[in-house]
Amino acid sequence: MGYILIGFGLALTACTPKSTLLVKPVATPPAAVTATTPPTVIVTAPLLYVAGFDSKLYALDTTTGTQRWVFRADTSFESSPVVAYGMIYVGSNDSKLYAIDATTGQQRWAFKTGDFVHSSPVIADGIVYVGSQDGKLYAIDATIGSLLWVFTVGFGLYSSPAVANGLVYIGGQDNQVYAIDAGNGLLRWKFTADGYFLSSPVVSNGLVYIGCSNSKLYAIDAATGRQRWLFLAAAGIDASPVVANGLVFVGSYDYNLYALNAASGQLTWKFPTQGILYGSPVVADNVVYVGSRDHKLYAIDALTGKQRWSFATNFDIYSTPVVANGTVYIGSNDFNLYAVDAALGRQRWVFRTGDVVVSSPVFAQKNAVKGAYPTVSGAGK
Repeated sequence: MGYILIGFGLALTACTPKSTLLVKPVATPPAAVTATTPPTVIVTAPLLYVAGFDSKLYALDTTTGTQRWVFRADTSFESSPVVAYGMIYVGSNDSKLYAIDATTGQQRWAFKTGDFVHSSPVIADGIVYVGSQDGKLYAIDATIGSLLWVFTVGFGLYSSPAVANGLVYIGGQDNQVYAIDAGNGLLRWKFTADGYFLSSPVVSNGLVYIGCSNSKLYAIDAATGRQRWLFLAAAGIDASPVVANGLVFVGSYDYNLYALNAASGQLTWKFPTQGILYGSPVVADNVVYVGSRDHKLYAIDALTGKQRWSFATNFDIYSTPVVANGTVYIGSNDFNLYAVDAALGRQRWVFRTGDVVVSSPVFAQKNAVKGAYPTVSGAGK
């Protein structure tokens, strides 16, 4: 049984789909789908990886913020990286998915799609799944970068996929949520809404949770595609939800972070910020960490919704934080990546990049990979 790793990132500007077209989703599988057995590779050095709008992927020392290496793509990164098999996988606005050696920063392979790759990859059982603005979901061999299958929809796939129970789930800008067979790329079911999906799904306890531009958070049966419940916010939800301790946490354009009962969708509490919440929350040790366009990173008690502390950056935050070893790491549109004490909210170090950081960091140490928020929050990944 393989393991699943994902990364999430939100773009600097939202993508509004064009007028609706009737396009039938199409899977194009090869004759036989067999992923190459990945090598057993252990990342021994504790490193933090972050991709920036300056076209660079950085590897940083987690304690000091010192740069270990840098990889440069042809253009900017909005996709968030993920670590597996000793490699960093990340999409770029040059339409490529890159596989980079996690230790040296050297390119292993690159897979060319037909448009921007805002979607962040997910990896399961030796296969990388990633969406592209060309309207295709790709299944790619994680070791050698060869195409295994492709699933085509009518509009771009900004959403990042989630994999559970042999299915790949992804939201589309064509107002659909798709469940696709992870092995052969064939459609299992689709769910239709009255708004488009930039949010990425999270699967937990048999439900798919995903936000929508129509201000709704949906809970969808993961097996059948039927709606279980919905929650209506006051504005659109492009941020991705996270599930922890029986609650769903999600931010909205209405400036609020919501905590909902995961089974019923009933509101438990909401926390107001002073800006839009583009990035997704992360939960660690019963604290919710989330960034806002009001320039602040917030630490909020997961049970009560009361603020523990806030940390001010110099501009908007679109990045999703990651928590590891008592430190919160988060990017800001002030060009910086910050390391903040998780308990006290005090800055430990800051690393300056060459442009805004909308991508979310990923942390790797001794084969334990953190940075995909379901991994650190217990959301079923």
